[in-house]
Amino acid sequence: MTTEHPANSLDDVVHQRVRLGIMTVAHQARQVEFGFLRTTLQLTAGNLGQHLTVLEKAGLIRIEKGYEGKRPRTWVALTPAGEAALRDEIAQLKQLIQQVEQAEEGTVTR
Repeated sequence: MTTEHPANSLDDVVHQRVRLGIMTVAHQARQVEFGFLRTTLQLTAGNLGQHLTVLEKAGLIRIEKGYEGKRPRTWVALTPAGEAALRDEIAQLKQLIQQVEQAEEGTVTR
C-alpha cells in the first residue's frame, strides 16, 4: 500500500514563498494594508502587486481599495477559500516536518 507523500499535496499557488507570506500576514491581521505587506515581506510594489493578482485570481484573497484621509490605500484580506487553503498548506507542511523528525529519530549515530 502506498500513501501519497505530503509534498505532492502542497498547493503551488499558496506554497510560493511570497504568497505564503502574504497569506500568513493577512491571516494574522485579518486585513492588512499594501504598504505594510510590502515592508514586512521586503518586496517592491510591482512584485507584491503581481503576487496579489495571482492570489486574487485564485479566489484566495480579497482586495479593497479606498482612502485613509486623503491617501489612497489598498487592503488585503483572506477569503474563506484562502483561509481553507492556508489551513491545508499548514497541515501538509506539518506532515512533512513529522516525516523528517521521524526519520531523524530512526537514524543511527555512528
